[in-house]
Amino acid sequence: MNDDQRQTVRLQVEVADCGIAYLADDEYREGMDTPAQSAGIIEVEEHCVTLYITHQWGPADFTVTIADRDPGPDREGYEDIVEVGYVSGTGRLVMTGFSFDEHVLSPLPALPAGPGAYRIRYHVKGMDTEGTEDATDDHYLQIWPAPLADPAVVKATTDAYEYFRDPEKYHRSHG
Repeated sequence: MNDDQRQTVRLQVEVADCGIAYLADDEYREGMDTPAQSAGIIEVEEHCVTLYITHQWGPADFTVTIADRDPGPDREGYEDIVEVGYVSGTGRLVMTGFSFDEHVLSPLPALPAGPGAYRIRYHVKGMDTEGTEDATDDHYLQIWPAPLADPAVVKATTDAYEYFRDPEKYHRSHG
């Protein structure tokens, strides 16, 4: 961490298909399971966080902020913002994109409190613009120590978010 106890990095993960990136501990630790949670565009299962991204395949740009406290959401800069809890067994996280081959892991800065419970806030802009001239690729994660809590929706404005939240309801209401 730097002086303000916040570190921000930019990285790119390569996604081969499925519009998915992953966040996980750098190694598995027995007994540090995170309860399964979902907030539409982000899901936690066992030792992995699945992040639905703005496009089906190709490079995906991420900004990740690791902080010692809640850095506050960027409500103006993003269309969809959701939160989940996660338990890190190592205090060290990596990101990767969905791959049919070997995964290329991108390490993140060490978590400030080491192993334990964290909150992950996922911001996305451009979920509804894939394949258009206005397509954007903007994903922002914030991670800080916090007690486990239920998933939360901070802001949801896109059709894509509505689809990921409840695909059956989405299809019923959109034909």
